[in-house]
Amino acid sequence: MDNNKFRKQAEELVGKMTLAEAASQLLHHSPAIERLGIPDYNWWSEGLHGVARAGIATVFPQAVGMASAFDPKFLQEEADIISTEARAKYNAAREYNDTDIYKGLTYWSPNINIFRDPRWGRGHETYGEDPYLTKTLGCAFIRGLQGDTENEEYMKIAACAKHFAVHSGPEAIRHEFDAKATEKDLFETYLPAFEAAVKEAKVETVMGAYNRTNGEPCCASERLLVKLLRGEWEFKGHVVSDCWAVRDFHENHHVTHTPAESAALAVSKGCDLNCGCTYEALLDAYQEGLISEEEIRTAAIHVFTTRFKLGEFAGDCEYDKIPYSVVACRKHRDAALKAAEESMVLLMNKGILPLDKGSLKSIAVIGPNAYSDKALYGNYNGFSAEWITNLDGIRQYVGEDVRIYYSVGSDIVQDKEDPLAREGKYYSEAKMCAKMSDVVVVCVGLNGDLEGEEGDTGNAFASGDKLDLLLPKTQRRLLDEVLSVGKPTIIVINSGSSLDLSEYEDRAEAILQAWYPGERGGEALARILFGEVSPSGKLPLTFYHNSDALPDFTDYHMKGRTYRYFEGTPWYPFGYGLSYTEFGYDDLSVEVTEDKGLSISFDLENKGNMDGAEITQIYLTYDQDAFEKPIRTLVAFSRNELKSGEKKHITLSVGPKELMSVMEDGSRKLLEGRYTVYAGSSQPDPRSVELTGRKPLEKAFFI
Repeated sequence: MDNNKFRKQAEELVGKMTLAEAASQLLHHSPAIERLGIPDYNWWSEGLHGVARAGIATVFPQAVGMASAFDPKFLQEEADIISTEARAKYNAAREYNDTDIYKGLTYWSPNINIFRDPRWGRGHETYGEDPYLTKTLGCAFIRGLQGDTENEEYMKIAACAKHFAVHSGPEAIRHEFDAKATEKDLFETYLPAFEAAVKEAKVETVMGAYNRTNGEPCCASERLLVKLLRGEWEFKGHVVSDCWAVRDFHENHHVTHTPAESAALAVSKGCDLNCGCTYEALLDAYQEGLISEEEIRTAAIHVFTTRFKLGEFAGDCEYDKIPYSVVACRKHRDAALKAAEESMVLLMNKGILPLDKGSLKSIAVIGPNAYSDKALYGNYNGFSAEWITNLDGIRQYVGEDVRIYYSVGSDIVQDKEDPLAREGKYYSEAKMCAKMSDVVVVCVGLNGDLEGEEGDTGNAFASGDKLDLLLPKTQRRLLDEVLSVGKPTIIVINSGSSLDLSEYEDRAEAILQAWYPGERGGEALARILFGEVSPSGKLPLTFYHNSDALPDFTDYHMKGRTYRYFEGTPWYPFGYGLSYTEFGYDDLSVEVTEDKGLSISFDLENKGNMDGAEITQIYLTYDQDAFEKPIRTLVAFSRNELKSGEKKHITLSVGPKELMSVMEDGSRKLLEGRYTVYAGSSQPDPRSVELTGRKPLEKAFFI
């Protein structure tokens, strides 16, 4: 793709515009300029885990579930499917002159913020709590959306890295909040994924966050937008504000007084496009001498360079030929099934799983998430041509051979489902279903109505965030009632974040974290429950106990947060997940390369009786105590499919940057001393070793 050509085309076109016309193109709904042959264009489209809010599309697992797969190669394939359907829907809409919102080629995904606090409602839009995992998966997703921009003439669709930067709640105060982060936390935790998105994945768009960071509103930050993004990182795309974030400058942050001042500040600091309406005041700002014509035209050149890259004015763009028939086709739906299977994490299994269909006469499927499409979707989702709930998946798998007893059991959050009835209207029904069955599957958790974005959920009491890590009270009571029957019970959790169900461990036989698994989630669940597929997902988050003393939600210091700095004992650790088969590690070798990176090799063997996938995790510790540093850091990972009895020799590379320590001033240094590499199916922490019964291989080396 010839970026210089598209830049020159944009410069030429913008040069023909009046200043008013150029300013009009900096709003998310850009009007047509008929005399120049420019159609109207709406920049706002979403594709977090499938084309969203635009009708029928293939719906993949929510981002946090995709993170559990630790599979960047497949994630890039998923994103390629999303961009294929995006182009197909764009082409179909244009055929009927439909230029409405959510039907363009500029997609405001992925969300590469760090899920630093389990209470944050939007955390399920992210790839979890780890900077290395987030940047690896974020880059893979961006490449899949944008296509092969090195070799193709045009960009497939434009991806967007959001929300830049230091953004992860609380939702209720995001429009006025100042996120204060140390230099060390900035460059060790909050910025690496954005830097990689720009430098490695060549992301076309960056979205600024609502909040301030260290005093500056993110959508007009000299530090973030001018010095880092366009300065040190040499970003060449365009910057868009979060929606109505520029309005917050004068209404909530109080760094300006008028819309004209806010619009001028944002554009002058490099925020090219306004999701919202504040840039309607740009001409007023120009008249008041707050902004120059050159600054307005520069922003217009940035956004039109993107439109030229997308081939909007070409007439010969190869992507214009993608037909609508690819939307929700069998190939894409099968990919959604595979993604759901890869995403699920088996947290506990006392031997009940996999279930033996031939030995069962009846199964009770109970709970508010058993027969719920909301439990599949999460948020920022499309709608499937066909979806398979947990109940549907189990029912379809067993067919007529096994009797299914179903009860909703309880509402997902309300104590009273019926104002005329007492609390717990369905508890007796649920208990009877359990009594009649050989095994019970209880489907509990949350959905996008409870955790999500401020203003988008029905969770007004916490603005989309969680107040604690427990199930809603009505579901806790349901579990107590069902478990009291005494039948073997499997707990399935649909949620986008960590919950604490530790009080049920002694009474349940298995616990499975299913996330929001997308349109074929129920089918994937059934295939895992009955052993068609061995579970392989690993947690991209720490699952804390609700009683753990987490730092204040508004504290952005990383001390006490995530597996890298949390010193307590979690319920389930980052990187943990069980399998139906057993993997063995042997012969670990660690070599320091000439560029001060690492070459790591080991033997991996499937010693069990079932085919399966193993996610190998490589952690690094620096053994000196001279400064505040992570307890351990993920520096590499690898997902490998192995048949029963198969053995592979695996070699992984660790870049020199991953060995460097981030100092208090934010600089990276390779410190001399003793380092230790750990290679295995989990972290080397005591809780992971306790849960898995084995410790990762380790090898020390010196620099």
